[in-house]
Amino acid sequence: MVLAEIYDGRSRTDAARFGGVGLQIVRDWVLAFNAKGPDGLLNRKAPGATPTLNDTQRLALAEIVEAGPLPAIHGVVRWRLMDLAQWVFEEFRLSISVQTLSRELRAMGFRKLSARPRHHAQDAEALETFKKNFRSPSAKSRQSKRQARP
Repeated sequence: MVLAEIYDGRSRTDAARFGGVGLQIVRDWVLAFNAKGPDGLLNRKAPGATPTLNDTQRLALAEIVEAGPLPAIHGVVRWRLMDLAQWVFEEFRLSISVQTLSRELRAMGFRKLSARPRHHAQDAEALETFKKNFRSPSAKSRQSKRQARP
C-alpha cells in the first residue's frame, strides 16, 4: 500500500506516515521494488556463509577417513579432528576449525567412535580363564533362592 501511495504521487514521508513505518524502511522497499519488481519485496531466507569445503574436497576427506591414517606418513595412529584439520590445511590450503570439520563429517554420515582401551600385553587366555570363574548374576540369585527355601 505504501508503494502504491508513492506511485500515486505522494511523497515518501506521507507514504511512510500512511503505512506506519519509518522513512528508511520505505526507502529500502522502493529500492528493492525497483531492482527486482514485486519479488524484491518478498522475505527470503538469508543465503548464509559459503561452505568451506567443496564436493571434491569432501570426497577426498571421506576417502582419507575411511582409509585411516598411515603412521609413517601421517604421524598418527588414529584420526582426531585436529589431525584431520591439519591434513585439510596441508592438502587444500584451507584453514578449517575443528567444530566446522566435525559438522562436515557428521553431515557426511561419520560418527565419533572410539575403541575400548586394551593393554598391549593383555593375555587372551588368562582373560577367558578369569571370566569362567565367575557365574552370571542370575545364576547367583537362583542359588540363593534355593538355599533360602526350607
